[in-house]
Amino acid sequence: MTINLELENKVAIVTGGGGGIGREIALALAAEGASVVVNDIGVSLTGGGGSDSPAEETCGLITQKGGKAVISNDSVSSWKSAQLIIQKALDTFGKIDIVINNAGILRDTIFHKMDPSDWEDVINVHLNGGFYVSRAAAPYFREQSSGAYVHMTSTSGLIGNFGQANYSAAKLGIAGLSKSISLDMSRFNVRSNCIAPFAWSRMTSSIPANTDAEKERVERLKKMTPETNAPLAVFLASGAAKDVTGQIFSARLNELFIYNQSRPIKSVHSDKGWTPQEIAERAYPAFKTSMTPNERSGDVFSWDPI
Repeated sequence: MTINLELENKVAIVTGGGGGIGREIALALAAEGASVVVNDIGVSLTGGGGSDSPAEETCGLITQKGGKAVISNDSVSSWKSAQLIIQKALDTFGKIDIVINNAGILRDTIFHKMDPSDWEDVINVHLNGGFYVSRAAAPYFREQSSGAYVHMTSTSGLIGNFGQANYSAAKLGIAGLSKSISLDMSRFNVRSNCIAPFAWSRMTSSIPANTDAEKERVERLKKMTPETNAPLAVFLASGAAKDVTGQIFSARLNELFIYNQSRPIKSVHSDKGWTPQEIAERAYPAFKTSMTPNERSGDVFSWDPI
């Protein structure tokens, strides 16, 4: 039995759609019959520069195959410009059904050397941008009693990584944002889910490759091309996922993952309450075996992709 994805005549916005994962998602949505707003300001990995050529190229690839696409060069990082992204969909296609929050930059620096501007810029694009674009679409989703959000989180936020305090905080914040959207808007038949993608793209090409271990890891990552994430994003945006919301997934080459989310795993009780000394004597030993190891993403996903 072939399941109908129900994407014909749907309208999707893909932020950061000019290249990498965003481009592959935009192409895959268009292949399923969706009209796509390709949003990209064409900046470098660190957010510098700016050009509409990446979005133009993605639009060209879509229209060459008979699909429908339009360019948006507005930034996600301000409320005013995020509203213009949504307006582009409305002006061009008359509605908005799907928001893919994919735009991002990197400013990797070890925490104690991180400049506040590197923190603010990454938070503004990833976390604030995710909120602004999602919030700008929300009234239309509410009015039509339908809509789907797919946000890009990261194992750097869900698990941890070196030198990415800004990026990790933003990406973990996106997971919280998605969950809140799913709770607040479920009454309007609006869904919100996250993907923690694995792919070699602009966003990962700055990963250090100095030691033999780092070089080996980079070679493994290069096998995970951006298009391997597109089928999961298309599924989550589609009618086939109508009962899926508030979840976090990953696509890693040929593997798919679903993540657990923070819940209490053990408790201890004292009839008289706790003192710091009693916590050290009783609670800490009870909790110790249940503490999450202080690992990074690469430690948890330690096996080669298959």
